[in-house]
Amino acid sequence: MKLMFRCWFLISLLCALARGAAAVPSDGATLVAQRDVVWTTPGASEQDSLPLGNGDLAANVWTEGKGDLVLLLAKSDAWTELGKLVKLGRVRIHLEGEPFVDPGKFREVLRLETGDIEIAAGDTTYRIWIDANRPALHVEIHSAAPRALRATLETWRTPEALGNGDAEKAGMSEIAGIKTVALEPDTIFPAGPDALTWCHFNRQSVYPIVLQQEHLGAVENKYPDPLLRRCFGALLTGRNLRSEGDQSLVSSSPQTDFRMDLVALTQRPAASPEAWRRAVELLRKSANPADLVSAWKEHCQWWTGFWNRSWIDVTGGPESDDVAQGYAMQRFMMAASSRGELPVKFNGGLFTVGRDVPAGTRSNAQTHNPDYRAWGNSYWNQNNRLLYWPLIQTGDYDLLRPWFEMYLAALPLARDRTAIYYHHDGASFPETMFFWGLPNLHDFGWNNPSNEIQSRWQRYHIQGTLEVIAQMLDYYDYTGDEAFAAKSLVPFADAIVTYYAEHYPHGSDGKLCLVPAQSLETYQLIAVNPTPDLAGLKSDLPRLLGLPERLTTSAQRAAWSKLLHVLPDLPMGTTDAKGKTPPLGIGDPHGTPILLPAGQYGKTGNSENPELYVTFPYRLYGIGKPDLKLARDTYAARRSPQKTCWGQDGTEAAVLGLTSEARAAVVSEFTNYGNQRFRWFWKPAHDWIPDLDNGGSGMITLQEMLLQADGRKLYLLPAWPADWSADFKLHAPLATVVEGRIEHGKLVALHVTPKSRAADVVVVGPETTEHPR
Repeated sequence: MKLMFRCWFLISLLCALARGAAAVPSDGATLVAQRDVVWTTPGASEQDSLPLGNGDLAANVWTEGKGDLVLLLAKSDAWTELGKLVKLGRVRIHLEGEPFVDPGKFREVLRLETGDIEIAAGDTTYRIWIDANRPALHVEIHSAAPRALRATLETWRTPEALGNGDAEKAGMSEIAGIKTVALEPDTIFPAGPDALTWCHFNRQSVYPIVLQQEHLGAVENKYPDPLLRRCFGALLTGRNLRSEGDQSLVSSSPQTDFRMDLVALTQRPAASPEAWRRAVELLRKSANPADLVSAWKEHCQWWTGFWNRSWIDVTGGPESDDVAQGYAMQRFMMAASSRGELPVKFNGGLFTVGRDVPAGTRSNAQTHNPDYRAWGNSYWNQNNRLLYWPLIQTGDYDLLRPWFEMYLAALPLARDRTAIYYHHDGASFPETMFFWGLPNLHDFGWNNPSNEIQSRWQRYHIQGTLEVIAQMLDYYDYTGDEAFAAKSLVPFADAIVTYYAEHYPHGSDGKLCLVPAQSLETYQLIAVNPTPDLAGLKSDLPRLLGLPERLTTSAQRAAWSKLLHVLPDLPMGTTDAKGKTPPLGIGDPHGTPILLPAGQYGKTGNSENPELYVTFPYRLYGIGKPDLKLARDTYAARRSPQKTCWGQDGTEAAVLGLTSEARAAVVSEFTNYGNQRFRWFWKPAHDWIPDLDNGGSGMITLQEMLLQADGRKLYLLPAWPADWSADFKLHAPLATVVEGRIEHGKLVALHVTPKSRAADVVVVGPETTEHPR
């Protein structure tokens, strides 16, 4: 096979790298401080917000008018009775004296390195931060001249605004048809002397309706309702402030220094709103130390530790700077919103915004309240996975945890669903699902008499959990966490592969035949042996069999080996007359050999390239592997090029060592700016604002351009542009950390921990050929 790239083992570079070793940075927090966001003019509305959060409690923060600081509050577990993720509420802090009136004396900074926002306006300074270690938000204000202050709770979930509740089902097609459960108003408690308290309490739940509609009423009492009596809300207090009504705190007299503290709490289940209130009063005492100095120090230590885990800081010009800035911003937003009970949502996360709409008005994409998000509140595996893949190489395992735990918590119900529907073992999860693991009810179908999902987009779309297994395997490879492997990875993986083994028939050749099936959303209903599912099984099963035998049983290993042995080959064919993936699988007899989306398939129904799942996420083809040309030819023939959102062009190109393709895509991903002032609230190419899977896809692409792992081998610079420089620190399998510096496309400094792993590093040189775009 013609060599498509040149590589040199690390030993040939020892002298050059040793000369540069002292230059390797060791402080990611210092690097990221260069990426702080600085604004020199005040804001006007929620379109001018900055993100803030500790992974569970989050806020959009903006200035408005001549003296208003506005906090739109969110929490990762604020799920209503309708299964809708909503905001906690909005707090407006008005400081008299018009501190924002002089734009020439205004400076607002999002400080990434310390996870806070600082505002200097005239003679007044603000610091807003959400404690990294406690469910508490703090606002500290100092003014040279005494000023009066008013803090007001603003809520849109009122009896008047909700009306009959139907208006707030917009963007929630997953509960279409439900009439007996409506979104109830929030509870605003009588104010204390210096405190405002409010909550939302779920007196009802759509959960039993979903179970009944999906023919699972027999297990209703087996699993606790995840929505019923869930209670979430917050308590706001202020030093030297007094309540004025139930929704305002005011200063008793003009002052120069103010401090406001907010604590947020979710209970599941709560005995009552009153019981929740007693609990949040106790939280107020434990989460709000009298002196914030120690809490602030510990908060900064968390952020310093976070940024020092990993970094990629690219330099070399405006294009590379945009990439570095986007990478830092996506990682910050994930840190700010993915340490709670459930994973962050791909379609806006915790940072959606909106404004109050007239009573009875149905929110839509153009006019909506802050609770609205397009594409609803179900989880979509194919979108959400992109947020979580890059967290493995960054070593952000605490942020990865909610993604795994959602599936693990839902596994028992998924097993029961399989047994009730199909009378065999194992489990499957649909592409779109409630967080408790059942299909989106809109997709399943209201009054659907069968067990099949009615939506043709989702009916047989279950391969996403093979990808979750791949992520779990990577986590184990990187950390060596045997407790996780034994208690989480192996039971989950065994349930999923057992489903495949027992659900599908065997053909006359004795091979498994995946039918009925579909190849992602693009080739629907009539696909046979879809490539993503086969690639996932062909990738996952050998890795499961490679686990230490003490972590698995002999029966599991035997079953996995048997399934691997009966898997059919990956579908192969040739390009059509235009050099593309052939429609209906019928290629040109003289076309180029390529991989196909499935063994049999019909017309396209979406714009994915399922055949390229062999490169990412399943890595059956790539740098250092056989048949690289076949994979590159398949990439060149793809029918649906797409560089942003959930399009995988960038990552697939990087895995295949196609530098110019990967570069163009990663620049597109990290400059796909939104229409809000904080432009890294990514534009909704397909989803909602911020489109977090756009930034996640960009992170994966950049990481794959720089470092790829294949077993013990670590390939450096497999798709790195010759004119880009960078400082980097990434994690790798076998508890390895790879840190270094690139100057104009060449590695000039490298430090590998542990040192024994340095022998496994391969530096990949310039490729000799690329396919045209």
